[in-house]
Amino acid sequence: MNISEKASLLENKLNSKTKEERLEALKNLMTLYSIGEVAVPPAGKHVNNHIHTTFSFSPYSPTSALYTAWKNGLATAGIMDHDSISGAEEFLEAGEIINKAEGVRSIMTTCGFEQRISFKNTPFEGKRLNNPDQLSVAYVALHGIPKQSFALVKEYLAPYVSKRNERNVKMVEKINSLVASKGMGITFEEVKALSENDNGGSITERHVLFALTKKILEKKKTPDEIISFIENDLGYPISESNKKRIYEFRPEFIEYDVLGILKSGMIKSVYVDADEECPDIKTFIDIAKKAGGISAYAYLGDVGDSVTGDKKAQTFEDSFLDDLVLYLKECGFDSVTYMPSRNTTEQLRRLMALCDRNELFQISGEDINSPRQSFTNDKILSDEYKHLVSSTYALIGHEKAANVGIEKGMFSASTKEKMPALNMRTEYFANFAKSL
Repeated sequence: MNISEKASLLENKLNSKTKEERLEALKNLMTLYSIGEVAVPPAGKHVNNHIHTTFSFSPYSPTSALYTAWKNGLATAGIMDHDSISGAEEFLEAGEIINKAEGVRSIMTTCGFEQRISFKNTPFEGKRLNNPDQLSVAYVALHGIPKQSFALVKEYLAPYVSKRNERNVKMVEKINSLVASKGMGITFEEVKALSENDNGGSITERHVLFALTKKILEKKKTPDEIISFIENDLGYPISESNKKRIYEFRPEFIEYDVLGILKSGMIKSVYVDADEECPDIKTFIDIAKKAGGISAYAYLGDVGDSVTGDKKAQTFEDSFLDDLVLYLKECGFDSVTYMPSRNTTEQLRRLMALCDRNELFQISGEDINSPRQSFTNDKILSDEYKHLVSSTYALIGHEKAANVGIEKGMFSASTKEKMPALNMRTEYFANFAKSL
């Protein structure tokens, strides 16, 4: 076996069944880099704070996610799973392995989770916020969670994950009512087997549709058969861009390409509204403060052609964005997170100006949950968005400081008393991270 084959074998093992196997594979892989048998990938300046792992839905385990970020030249990487912080410890351990390897450049890490919260009983009840599937519900993130708060966050999330699984079962039943006559069907156990639920991970709508995707691909072997089944048998039209992906039939992508089509077309037919799994704003902000994290609203903005292939053209917050950003500030949100690759320059200039006006911290995160997505986005290095690189280092500096004591974090009352201006705190914590 040559060195290239050995490295590829170890890279495949980064998605092994157990955490121990994954981390051991990473250690052996980094040894190859340390002794010079494999060339260290060039360093870059990119940052990304929103990488999903198998603890929500992703082709990457926490170990694989961090290694892939490092291999792509990222200077920093952040884990961000739906309703779960359980992959974060492995993510940090993977970071320690990379950073301790001799002769190998380092990578900084940051940890968070994503959750849906309810906007009922607010001025935005009945509006479509950043959730394509449901009104009055929004995706939010808690960034920069210090390791000492992981247990608290796990306890907080556990009942919401349980309620989510009750809803997942109902969605499985709805799918079966649509596909049973086509000779297909899935079980919740099959869905669960695709997840890390037994290890504290969450099960999402993508898992449910992924189980169906696998059944479709078991029976439909060619692009024409797949497209015909989805469009003619199931009755969901496929965009030309998504058809092109199917006709490419790339083995490493095809499952995710079919999943993206089902997510954009079928989800409306099988979706069950999230209710009990969605805390209200106050509950979310309270846990953010107790955990010492940075609360963030995830801006989506009106969507034309989806960069991920799983969202149809749709309007979201843009028509009421001024009022929404002001309301977020009044409710105690610390920040807004957004994807420079997803929106137009005009959309983001407006958002950035509103964040500046309301002193809301800005966090960049390229939402990674598919193998087609790039871990890097050159927009982040442009003059327009370079502040998002600085804010990423500030986020990491905050997390390191808060791990010593939550009161030392960037948004604690004592820190804000010492440094009232957001730009002052951003500069201070960014410099602190870089000094490490």
